[in-house]
Amino acid sequence: MQYTTHYESPLGGILLAADEKGLTGLWFDRQKYYAKNLTSDHREGYLPVLEEATRWLDIYFAGREPDFLPPLHMIGTDFQISVWKILSQIPYGKTTTYGAIAREIASQRGLQRMSAQAVGGAVGHNDISILIPCHRVVGTNGSLTGYGGGIDKKIALLRLEQVDMTKFFIPKKGTAL
Repeated sequence: MQYTTHYESPLGGILLAADEKGLTGLWFDRQKYYAKNLTSDHREGYLPVLEEATRWLDIYFAGREPDFLPPLHMIGTDFQISVWKILSQIPYGKTTTYGAIAREIASQRGLQRMSAQAVGGAVGHNDISILIPCHRVVGTNGSLTGYGGGIDKKIALLRLEQVDMTKFFIPKKGTAL
């Protein structure tokens, strides 16, 4: 059984979802793939992990790096979960590229190479945004692309973490728009 609660962030409403294993979702209102893994029998309610996630978000949106992480329950394919685990290792205030993640996945799997586009698909389907920091992934050329919450929120999250934004640009076409 999944339980949900709503959180009002400085960037807009957020839906949080969790089950007995951990947080299963964190979506900005109206974002791409909103609540896609939410079970039909979910209900508004309370679980301790939802309270932990709310506390984490309070600290994060106050401009500080939280020193804990609520339990997470990633729901996806083996490939997606392997990408999301790499995302979870991107330090606060830092960025990486889809290509770097693709090289890491290839190395883990003993492959010559891995498609950055396949990685991008997995990054884009991350259901636990912010806590699994998909907003910290940028194009190799510095393009701010591929955030389901929208380019405005990606920029705001990176600025909140005091990332140097001078090396990035908004693409004229792409998945971020």
